[in-house]
Amino acid sequence: MVTLSKRVRDPWVLESPEAVSTRGRVAGYMIELMFESGEESPPPWAVGLNAEQRAAAAHESGPLLIVAGAGTGKTRTLVARVSRLVHEGVQPERILLLTFTRRAAQEMMDRVGAATERRVATRLWGGTFHSVASRLLRTNGGPGGSGLQFSVLDPGDAGDLMNLVRTESGHGRSRRRFPRAQTLVSIHSRVVNSQRKLSEVVEEHFPWVGEHTDALKEIFRSYTARKRRQRVLDYDDLLLMWRALVTSPAGARQLGGLFDHILIDEYQDTNPIQADIVRQMCSGGAQLTVVGDDAQAIYGFR
Repeated sequence: MVTLSKRVRDPWVLESPEAVSTRGRVAGYMIELMFESGEESPPPWAVGLNAEQRAAAAHESGPLLIVAGAGTGKTRTLVARVSRLVHEGVQPERILLLTFTRRAAQEMMDRVGAATERRVATRLWGGTFHSVASRLLRTNGGPGGSGLQFSVLDPGDAGDLMNLVRTESGHGRSRRRFPRAQTLVSIHSRVVNSQRKLSEVVEEHFPWVGEHTDALKEIFRSYTARKRRQRVLDYDDLLLMWRALVTSPAGARQLGGLFDHILIDEYQDTNPIQADIVRQMCSGGAQLTVVGDDAQAIYGFR
């Protein structure tokens, strides 16, 4: 940086027009030099990032795994990476941003909107695994790439349907202690997401219901049949259907090249089904970025 030295001049001394012009050009040149710096100003997406965060946000090719502890700016780095991609010309529609809760997804989209433009955030594919699964199935899940028509059961609705099946099976009136509907939903979900046998899940996580394993199989079969008749999907079905779609030859062609970049926050909470989905969604060449901290995993089976 060059600073201008102050020169004391007699204000009453007259100068020729040529001298004034020359002095003005020199002053202008020196003012330009003042704004030259030995360090290049960071691009907008990199403002406020430390060296490690900037390196992660600027990573160019190949899969990227960011592992860091709580409070180290993992999400901030992910948002900066999205901002850089958009800044460098990647179409927002070609970016998929995934996380695990609605609150986290909304916060992520808000931060992306603040870092870029609000209209950019609305063009991104972003949300929870389940919300993105629902959107993809409704637009690409049917024959020939047509959409599927279905309703989604939230956890409360799934519990109500499970309770109905439990009662109809006669186990709700049994004098013997039998798992309540929400326990049945938890067992069923753990079996689906862990991709393990019912007997193994019961033995390891729900040993107090071990004597009812055969009855659980009957209830779960009835629960699945009831969902099919009513054309409804619970949250676990959304993941199963997404995986089935993207692993089929036709689905792989439709979805494998849908995105150029896939970014996932809190990756330590993925389960085997979600890992399969991500692997297949990247089959068309999408660049994968995942952020997580294995010390913060909230699901023991993931």
